[in-house]
Amino acid sequence: MNLSTVPIEIGDRINTRILAVSEDRLQGFQRHPLEEIARQASVELPVVIERIQAMLRSGTIRRVRQTLLATNLAQGALVAWQVPSEKLDAAFDYMFQKDPFSGHVVTRSTDAATPGSNYKLWTTLKVPQSYSMRRHCQFLARQTGAEKFILLPAKRLFALGVGHVRRRGMEPGGKAAVPADVTEVTVTTLNDLEWRILVALKREFEPEEIVPNLWESRAREAGVPLETFYEVAEDFDRRKVIGRFSTFLEHVKPLATGERVTRFNALFHWAVPPGREIETGREV
Repeated sequence: MNLSTVPIEIGDRINTRILAVSEDRLQGFQRHPLEEIARQASVELPVVIERIQAMLRSGTIRRVRQTLLATNLAQGALVAWQVPSEKLDAAFDYMFQKDPFSGHVVTRSTDAATPGSNYKLWTTLKVPQSYSMRRHCQFLARQTGAEKFILLPAKRLFALGVGHVRRRGMEPGGKAAVPADVTEVTVTTLNDLEWRILVALKREFEPEEIVPNLWESRAREAGVPLETFYEVAEDFDRRKVIGRFSTFLEHVKPLATGERVTRFNALFHWAVPPGREIETGREV
């Protein structure tokens, strides 16, 4: 099929079947992730490859990659910043463009006046081992004029599905059959070989890299035999260093097709009875 005629709409019947699997159904490390997508979606492998390539080129899919559980590789936290309104845009730009340790930089509003309403700038922070998150935040506050900040480090992680396409068919109030898995945050130390393989493993895939055995080139990049690459990646999985193999949809801007994946999103803070945090987290 000519590339210009390959359907790229998320509403296309075959694309919907592929995306319902590829967004969040491939947990951990898969030796043959595209074959697994094909199997679960009941779509032939060449078609899966063709469709993912086309959706990635068009921007329907924003990226394809193996995710990491970065909280288990270095200290990290969600950070709330109180910044004077006249400095908010400049602070956003600084965090987004100039700080290599900050990510997911967003400005937020609240439904009502609450004790946290003044914290309109939110970021994630990840610092190398032996660095101090608090000292780095103090540095950022001086650079941006932030008046206060609150560090909110994760204590537990809950395996949450992000299947935008799959969830479209859920009824209001619907939920998964079983509660989410919970993982304790524990920083893991890697050796030089493991870091080399991890860097190759996590890099986003270009459209032309979406091929049947997509890890062969990554093993060459890391300078190791393919079987060694597999063994180390599977050990990462056992050590809770990696998350899932996933296609990420463009869920903020309208797609080239005019479709929107989502229209609204929000960060929720939950007050729960002491001692029931983990139970609640698994349900939410």
